[in-house]
Amino acid sequence: MAPRWSWDFEDEHRPRAKPAKPPPPAPAAAPDAPRVDPAQIRRRRGAAVVAVLLLLVLVVSAIAGGSHHAPAKGKRLAAGAVKLHRHAPMPLVEGQAEGEAAVRTTLAYTPFVKQGGGTGRDVALTFDDGPGPYTPQVLDVLERFHVRATFFEVGRMLRYFGSSTERQVADGDVIGDHTEDHPALAHLSAHDQREQLFEQIARVELLGARRPLLFRPPYGSFNATTMRELHSLRLLMVLWSVDTDDYEQPGVNVIVQRALEGVEPGAILLLHDAGGDRAQTIAALPAIIRGIRARGYRLVTVPQLLRDDPPPAGQALPSSLAGD
Repeated sequence: MAPRWSWDFEDEHRPRAKPAKPPPPAPAAAPDAPRVDPAQIRRRRGAAVVAVLLLLVLVVSAIAGGSHHAPAKGKRLAAGAVKLHRHAPMPLVEGQAEGEAAVRTTLAYTPFVKQGGGTGRDVALTFDDGPGPYTPQVLDVLERFHVRATFFEVGRMLRYFGSSTERQVADGDVIGDHTEDHPALAHLSAHDQREQLFEQIARVELLGARRPLLFRPPYGSFNATTMRELHSLRLLMVLWSVDTDDYEQPGVNVIVQRALEGVEPGAILLLHDAGGDRAQTIAALPAIIRGIRARGYRLVTVPQLLRDDPPPAGQALPSSLAGD
């Protein structure tokens, strides 16, 4: 997939802060100022030292008390990382725990998936590049048809549209990692790749959402370094079996046709809810949902697909889909 996304939300250009003015000089002491007793000064200094020591004791006690609650195994994202939640963690929805277990089971024997095993009747809808200004309309359609989907989100967009992510989690949708800034990972160093992956995870957790277990490479770009970093962060790479190319805005009917032509047991469909004008995708979505259901398939999240119809072991890892 060629890098044709145009980002509409750049960082604000904040004006450089002006240097603070120096404080005015202290007024000279009056010539008739009373003389302070040196013993009184010593007593005040002693009291201040005692107060500082008491404060240090309280701080050390608080830190020591918190250290008894170490992060649970599998929850520490990186060595030395500090995880601070802006919101309380959202509760699990029905089937979410089983889905997460299925992801971990799949990851134990393959580092990637592009579709299910083909023995069931599940099909997964996935959306890339969000959240964005069109995401609420995508969610309106999914909620109207009672469909859960998987969203691979760009970390920096959460600063602008985090409320959509919170809504997705409340609906039972699944959030995956689509990097922090949407770069072609195969062109980055190992350090930069890890930063792209980890920063998105941190932003999702700050919203109170579950830690992402799934990853999708922007532009389909990845290399051996990417796979090592994914293994370190315990992320399963999710590719796709049907690419609608909806980001090209080819027309509503074309998007629907592409989606339905590729539907088969275990299919994973690629759509976009952000990264550009997604009006055509939104207009096509009801027909896609109806068409898939009319063929006797059930629409599920990727974790549920892995639980119901796990992919076979021993698949050869595909090369970068971006041609890197």
